[in-house]
Amino acid sequence: MNVFDQSPYDIKMEWGMKGAREAAKRNEIIIIVDVLSFSSTVTTAVENGAVIYPFPPNQHEKAKVYAGELGAELVVGRAEAIKTGKPSLSPLSFSGKSKGEFFVLCSLNGAACVDVSKKVPALFAGSLLNAKAVAEAAMFMKNKLNAPISVIACGERWENAAHDENELRPGIEDYLGAGAIISFLKGSLSPEAFVCKQAFEASKHNLPSLIKNCGSGKELIERGFEEDVHFCMQYNKSSTVPILSKNQFICFKSLPPDVSRSPHALWKESILKVSQCKD
Repeated sequence: MNVFDQSPYDIKMEWGMKGAREAAKRNEIIIIVDVLSFSSTVTTAVENGAVIYPFPPNQHEKAKVYAGELGAELVVGRAEAIKTGKPSLSPLSFSGKSKGEFFVLCSLNGAACVDVSKKVPALFAGSLLNAKAVAEAAMFMKNKLNAPISVIACGERWENAAHDENELRPGIEDYLGAGAIISFLKGSLSPEAFVCKQAFEASKHNLPSLIKNCGSGKELIERGFEEDVHFCMQYNKSSTVPILSKNQFICFKSLPPDVSRSPHALWKESILKVSQCKD
């Protein structure tokens, strides 16, 4: 037994790409939490009827080719989006006009965590926006598949880290987002998940101030994206739950329990292939 796998608990909490990769090795249900802004943006895009293809970072030319093969639009950076009006990593750049459109979305942390953990029974994008909804969807899958749930706080990366230094910079916005989701999950909590939940419970009345003034929030505000920060700190604003299916995030809608069908069949039927949360 690996002492770091948080067994035998039902609900676990991990950090970053390594944590996501380890949870995937255990074949667990995974919730990717990148509050500022990957998970919040994916949730908003899917809520507006868009289909999101996550793509690992720092591979711009490959991402362009991938988008071309899919007939999708490659999401641009925030600065370029201001000039062009195109969708970006900002959740506010997606609206009803995005309905039915395909987008390739690169992200330094969220998309990277998805990439290393995508071969699991179910992978969701979770944030403060949809904390309760994504927890309920994960519990639906847990009950059907009898698999643990790992909530992954993506964190950020230090710039110019030395070759012998760990790049991961824990971000409290992701830790609080993970704790918010864990607070709605049912089952035994690992110590890591318990402390994360307690951190959220102790902080939930100060979420706006904490997120606005943490390092990640201040970085976006200084770059001129304060509206993004305010949007992403909204708690349980959305009932939309993005789930990864065939390398694309679409809208999850669970079916009523039916013991005559296998968990795998239930999972497949629970995914809307047309990816529309809004009719």
